[in-house]
Amino acid sequence: MENQGRGFGSRPEGGGEAPDGRRASGPLPYEGVWRFTAASVDVSVPQARHAVRDLLARQGVPASDDTVHALLLIVSELVTNAVRHAALLSPMLAVEVAVGPEWVRVSVEDEHPYRPSALETDHGRTGGRGLLLVREITREAAGVCDVEHTASGGKVIWAALPLKHPGFM
Repeated sequence: MENQGRGFGSRPEGGGEAPDGRRASGPLPYEGVWRFTAASVDVSVPQARHAVRDLLARQGVPASDDTVHALLLIVSELVTNAVRHAALLSPMLAVEVAVGPEWVRVSVEDEHPYRPSALETDHGRTGGRGLLLVREITREAAGVCDVEHTASGGKVIWAALPLKHPGFM
């Protein structure tokens, strides 16, 4: 995976701002945005998961074990979906990790124009529940997730989780 670390990027609404709307004093040591690119192939799934896990540890992100596990499962599901459903039109994918003072956001971007939706549970199927799982993990962690179109016609699917959540301590 190619790693392109960079400084601050877009943040979920309200992240890192004081109540009066001003930015709290300077960034915390673990804040920033990092982007990894990889081929849309099966081996990229564990590579992306390990890259995110290692990044969170290396940056000293103060996330609970439960939050880290939730993020890694989300990354696995989103990269798997990109590999399985978008590879034909998107031979490359990107994984981005953005960390603010109180949240962490992971996203997977591909160039396929189809905007998926979370499927309802079909007990007769053995697959097809990845986005439903992502949505439920995110909800349980008091986070948010969404799918957005990119300027190039593809999509980015993201989930943002709070670093500190009473149910995840």
